[in-house]
Amino acid sequence: MKINFNDIVTALKGEVASPRLETRMILGHILSRESNDISPEEYELDEEQFSELRDIISKRLSKYPLDKLLGEKDFYKYRFKVSEDVLSPRPDTEVLVEAAVRLVSEQKLQTVLDMGTGSGCIILSLLAEFENLTGAAIDISEKALEIAKENARRLGISNRIKFYHQSWFNEKLEQVLGERYDMVVSNPPYIATSEIDWLERDVKDHDPRLALDGGDDGYKHYRQIAKAAYGLLKQGGYILLEGGINQAEEIRKIFENENFEHKETCMDLAGIKRCIILKK
Repeated sequence: MKINFNDIVTALKGEVASPRLETRMILGHILSRESNDISPEEYELDEEQFSELRDIISKRLSKYPLDKLLGEKDFYKYRFKVSEDVLSPRPDTEVLVEAAVRLVSEQKLQTVLDMGTGSGCIILSLLAEFENLTGAAIDISEKALEIAKENARRLGISNRIKFYHQSWFNEKLEQVLGERYDMVVSNPPYIATSEIDWLERDVKDHDPRLALDGGDDGYKHYRQIAKAAYGLLKQGGYILLEGGINQAEEIRKIFENENFEHKETCMDLAGIKRCIILKK
């Protein structure tokens, strides 16, 4: 069965921000080709491929996230498996990864801990950049850890990371992990509970609530991480945190109250103070 590239664009137009790009991504997924190899022409699909195309377009028009439909998302320099069990990696978070890459390089850091790893996109991007870097990742969700483990396998770095099904509210976390790290990275839940229902449908309906809900004021998890991370870092170690809009100053204060020293706050491309860097 033949399908025309422009017919898919027309079906998506007005419903998604970038219909031509998404058409390339969808056809690339169905045909097992890179999206850049897809051009505006006709394509021959078998019955199974056509059925999958129809299903993806139908769900996409109902605001189902494209990355969750395709099962993959590009982040930083790499491609990660995703599902509804993990927060979709976002370009904003690349600011944290870039800052961490710079610190690892400048300070010759050797170990990193990811608190709330989700898909693993932060720590695995770091490990993929530095062949001598090793790390550990914790998450309260077993399903998220399975996704992260698969992403580690895909990147060929499973031998340099340990995964733990743990909460940062576990008072014995230090004993469970059994070591201290040069760096801690975290993108914790930071949306106030009352604001979740006001989020876009593709977020509130398809990202796990556990990865979104930051408690009554949005800072519940930062307070606990500030307490837990101090004992997980070596003296002179760094912690890098992602924050939401207008949250950077409060996050800084929370960590300074736990004896961390604020070093730098990095802005994303929209000018939002996105990554807070502190030192023990």
